[in-house]
Amino acid sequence: MTAAATGQTRTEKSDVIQDHIASARRTIDTESAGLAALAQALDGALGAAFSAAVAVMQAAAGRVIVTGMGKSGHVGRKIASTLASTGTPAHFVHPGEASHGDLGMIGRDDVILGLSWSGETTELRDLVNYSRRFRVPLVAITSNPASTLGLAADVALVLPKVTEACPMGLAPTTSTLLQLALGDALAVALLEARGFTPLDFKVFHPGGKLGANLRFVRDLMHAGSEIPLIALGTPMSEAIVTMSAKGFGCVGVVGADGRLVGIVTDGDLRRNMAADLMVRPVDQVMTRSPKTARPDQLASEALELMEAKKITALFAVTDGRPEGILHLHDILRSGLT
Repeated sequence: MTAAATGQTRTEKSDVIQDHIASARRTIDTESAGLAALAQALDGALGAAFSAAVAVMQAAAGRVIVTGMGKSGHVGRKIASTLASTGTPAHFVHPGEASHGDLGMIGRDDVILGLSWSGETTELRDLVNYSRRFRVPLVAITSNPASTLGLAADVALVLPKVTEACPMGLAPTTSTLLQLALGDALAVALLEARGFTPLDFKVFHPGGKLGANLRFVRDLMHAGSEIPLIALGTPMSEAIVTMSAKGFGCVGVVGADGRLVGIVTDGDLRRNMAADLMVRPVDQVMTRSPKTARPDQLASEALELMEAKKITALFAVTDGRPEGILHLHDILRSGLT
């Protein structure tokens, strides 16, 4: 292949790359404009409707039943999952299946959250009729307040008319992003209204990276006879025996009241190496007021302290009294990094 031909190929390839990047930018810019319009709408009528929707969902004794067809259905599944994982019981019901028996999944204490951009999705008809017949509250997410869904709803969350990122204006892109964003907003508002805590979050996310990040010091620490502790006044010879036996590279020193007053580490041994080290009391060797953690503290916070202070072990204390010891290796084995 000639140099000229090679150069032409590279130029063409560069042009294709730039075309792809330009397309991506147009999509992102179009969808960003849609999100900006949604945020602006919340300053008007949508804001009042949003607050009403949150109140209806929060007051429900049952679940939030999310439904939608096509792309709205896919978004609805994600919204239901987000609601359920943040303290609002929720379930997705496919509108087609609802017409063939799944309406029985919906109780009078539930709330239906229906998604349809046009508000005229045929498959939602039976769900809408069911909600009206049995007085099940209905919240709609639609762009058409005068639609069948919008008019039937107890609360209509009307999305602003936006341009789809699809150049033909056909594939749901910006519209589904707005549905998803509003669904996330509902979930977060309900989370905050319910006072949902990290401990609550951990109940629904025990596995994976989220579960590891939400583990507490008490979940990982060693307790009872595993804690390396000695009393003030103990000779260093005994302190070293305890350090070696427990295997944490340190030993805690407690006063007569059981409170932690110091720690002896490998570093303290090196700094105090002398002929009389073994007969000296730990009081003369220990580091006073050591860094500690709380049993109810997130392990991620303990890890941050370890990294900042360049230490490998922390005593977990309550009211100054050791209840456990946490080693860096315990955190790493938990999957929290």
